[in-house]
Amino acid sequence: MTKQSSIYQSVKLSKNSSVKIEDSLVIEAPLQININNEPYTVVMRTPGSDEALIKGLLFAEDICKKNEDFKLSVVKTEEDFSTIMNVTIAKEKLGKGYLNKRTLLSISSCGICGKKELKDLKVSGNSLENEDSENIKSFIYVVGDMFLKMKELQKVFETTGGSHACAIFNKKNVLLTIQEDIGRHNAVDKCVGDLIRNSQLKEAKYMLVSGRVSYEIVSKAFLAKIPFIIAVSACSSLAVDFAKEFGICLIGFSRGDKMTVYANPQFLS
Repeated sequence: MTKQSSIYQSVKLSKNSSVKIEDSLVIEAPLQININNEPYTVVMRTPGSDEALIKGLLFAEDICKKNEDFKLSVVKTEEDFSTIMNVTIAKEKLGKGYLNKRTLLSISSCGICGKKELKDLKVSGNSLENEDSENIKSFIYVVGDMFLKMKELQKVFETTGGSHACAIFNKKNVLLTIQEDIGRHNAVDKCVGDLIRNSQLKEAKYMLVSGRVSYEIVSKAFLAKIPFIIAVSACSSLAVDFAKEFGICLIGFSRGDKMTVYANPQFLS
């Protein structure tokens, strides 16, 4: 059976304790899909059932509708589960979706859709440096207050129950912006864009997100030079790997007076 989770060292915090634990995180890794040996797109996925994923995606994109027209081969796979797979489809069998080169349907949930090769995922720059560390006990209460403020302003979610939110605060815990969207990555982009529009991006310190954290959200925070990401839900394996490399304090499962620190716990004292 394909490995779909990995064990990561993390720190579980509460107002009265700080405990090192081993946590199982879902694996997030890129899959590059080639069509007739030409790069077509890259999707992030959890390893396993790659053939089914590709068939379903190409069906939805009106590129290949019939199983018998589809031949799949593995071009390359790495220890970190990064994989390149090639689909061979006779040119006369390619659907209109391929000929029209239209955008992938999944852009609201997949921030990297539209990229063609694994090399396009690389993000460069110096690791972020945090000026001072946060006191753990007071930080937990501050984060709780920030999430309460975010929840109060999630009007779309209150009405529909179907939107994600991102909120960004400054070092004094003052809300700079909050945005909602059907896509997690879109909500983050809206927040960063709003701060750019108002010349406030340099003030951003804490990024709060209503769902889980993937590689893409970490890379967006890094490019915006935001040193803290705090999520209500889980973090993927690649999100943790990137946060460690980028110098971002990555926190998940922030609920009430508890949270789990997955990367750069030295930001907290």
